Amino acid sequence: MDFAAARKVMVDSQVRVNDVTDRVLQAALLAVPRERFCAPDRAFAAYAETEVEITGSRKLMAAREVSKLLMALDPRPGERVLAIAAPYAAAVLAGMGLDVIAQEGDADVFDVAGTALAEAGVKTVVAPLTTPHGEGYDLIVSEAATPVRPLAWIAALKPGGRLAVVERTGPAGRAVLYVQGRDGLSRRELFDAAPSVLAELAPVPTFSL
Repeated sequence: MDFAAARKVMVDSQVRVNDVTDRVLQAALLAVPRERFCAPDRAFAAYAETEVEITGSRKLMAAREVSKLLMALDPRPGERVLAIAAPYAAAVLAGMGLDVIAQEGDADVFDVAGTALAEAGVKTVVAPLTTPHGEGYDLIVSEAATPVRPLAWIAALKPGGRLAVVERTGPAGRAVLYVQGRDGLSRRELFDAAPSVLAELAPVPTFSL
């Protein structure tokens, strides 16, 4: 399969036509080999208009959705990024000149994508997704949906920092952008999306007698 040709078709038919106009982002999407971030036996589907399995329940976000999330973040070279459950987004942002850490709760994800991330200059860490690795980030992004507002992730932003994520509690979710302003937190809804939900972030059920 000609992955380079498939990558160009993806950018032309799934990214540019969905108002992703940032040329630097488009160039990074054309350069990053998406097929190296999914399960080897699913590489043929890496550029399809769908989520693609990485390992277990973890999937790559569809290219349309991840590109729109990244553009909403307005990434700038040199900014510090934490990519939580977002290995492909991590590599794309590194290709745009940002300083990126990829955090996963399951080391199996890095068994699949670790080599490609290392080649992209992305640092990796395995830690519970409920607790961000470090703090003071300019950007935080996730390719998976959260079932609740990710307050711990928001707290890891520096003043002026941005978080892009999909919040989903039912069949469909909404991509949102949080900005940690000096006068408080703002939240802006971006578009409909329905990526797989991170079960680790689900609230613990409580029972009363």
